[in-house]
Amino acid sequence: MTETAGDDERLASRTVGEAGPRVVFVHGLFGQGKNWTTIAKGLADSHRVTLLDLPNHGHSPWTDRVDYVDMTELVATELEQFDEPVTLVGHSMGGKVAMQLALRRPELLRALVVVDIAPVEYPLQGGRTDDEDEEASPFGAYIDAMRAMDLDALTNRDDADQALRAAVSSRMVRSFLLQSLVREGADGGWRWRLNLDLLDRDLGELRGFPAPPRGASFDGPVLWIAGANSTYVLPEDRPHMDALFPATRLVTIKDAGHWVHSEQPDVFLETLRRFLERVEN
Repeated sequence: MTETAGDDERLASRTVGEAGPRVVFVHGLFGQGKNWTTIAKGLADSHRVTLLDLPNHGHSPWTDRVDYVDMTELVATELEQFDEPVTLVGHSMGGKVAMQLALRRPELLRALVVVDIAPVEYPLQGGRTDDEDEEASPFGAYIDAMRAMDLDALTNRDDADQALRAAVSSRMVRSFLLQSLVREGADGGWRWRLNLDLLDRDLGELRGFPAPPRGASFDGPVLWIAGANSTYVLPEDRPHMDALFPATRLVTIKDAGHWVHSEQPDVFLETLRRFLERVEN
């Protein structure tokens, strides 16, 4: 695996695989490129797979605002370094970045994979259906819990897990969030590799989807993957997707929620492999 951090304006990245068509992964809110490592290793026998850290996440620079168009331009700068169009895979927030890039810089892409997100505005609070049992948007509560953690009092990761438990009931989600909690040296202090203050301030921006350029559409192949237990992709989202991405195929994965690739990694990888075989041949 090779890693690059670049200058202050470049995104941090990691690449696995020595040869083959290029695939680039873009993570969601609170994530980082390494969240895709298992899937990347599953493709690396026949692909060069790059995992990007978006701004304010992982090892990438922090910025003074959260903006989808800004993030799109930074990802486009990374894709311009390659000698061929790529298949771009984006989950959640990263899926919106990927869709924006496909609409604004289609020449950089061979194909697009959008994971459990739609090109629509999402509620900042509350759910998307009339189901009283639907989980409200939890991201604000996650930020509150992470910011409230007394980092100076932590002695180990079990302490951190316990501190998050009241706000984050899912062990899988807690583990995901805690990947961004790092310790500086063996005896150093703990810190988040997330710009939590900025993400808290601009969380409302992330629920939207900026209007694409007039008349824009991406005519290349698109795989749209949804979790069957998630409400991030609903039937009423299909017309919006088809209007912008007319060559879209929707696959819904059973027994998976919003973090489809973590909850059903084998099924996700096989679905992605089949799509790549089709678009590359």
